[in-house]
Amino acid sequence: MIGILGGTFDPVHYGHLRPALEVREVFGLTEIRLLPSAHPPHREQPVATALMRARMLELAIQNQSGFVIDTRELDRAGRSYMIDTLKSFRLEFPEQTLILFVGADAFKNLTSWHCWQQLFDYAHIVVMTRPGVQLQELDGYFAAKKANGISELTQAPAGKLFFQPVTQLEISATAIRQMIAKKHNPGFLLPDAVIEYIKQHKLYES
Repeated sequence: MIGILGGTFDPVHYGHLRPALEVREVFGLTEIRLLPSAHPPHREQPVATALMRARMLELAIQNQSGFVIDTRELDRAGRSYMIDTLKSFRLEFPEQTLILFVGADAFKNLTSWHCWQQLFDYAHIVVMTRPGVQLQELDGYFAAKKANGISELTQAPAGKLFFQPVTQLEISATAIRQMIAKKHNPGFLLPDAVIEYIKQHKLYES
């Protein structure tokens, strides 16, 4: 099974990395692909360049096996639509089970994504939730796709919806950028190697 976790990663921080580590272990993933978006249609555009965000990711995961940086959205012109990304993954891995991991907030807005229903044709969708949080009742479409256990995801390459509690660290890339602009220390929120890179390139200082 291959996991896919997208984001702007501007900058990457432990709020991204810890849940990625947990789902890789829980789902027994061969690898988890961290997918920096170039032009996300549903959120503010990144401050750091695509090259810089990819480099920060590289520094963040340099000692972590099973983590892969995937730049296909950075290499593709135009908006970063997930449906296009999943189609390209399916062409590359026709027999593999693919799992798209999304946060609970992203899932609430999933029906506004481009061709959102087709996402299930190419991957399972796993929503990373907070431990102990009561899930809202799903409508008929999502209820029909809901899996009752991880084993169901291994029986098909795509098509299921699952909810997985993960450690949720209250860390925000926006807050980190604001902190750096105010010359405050962002230590323990993101890897030291990423902090050094940000300092070296004077990122987010204004």
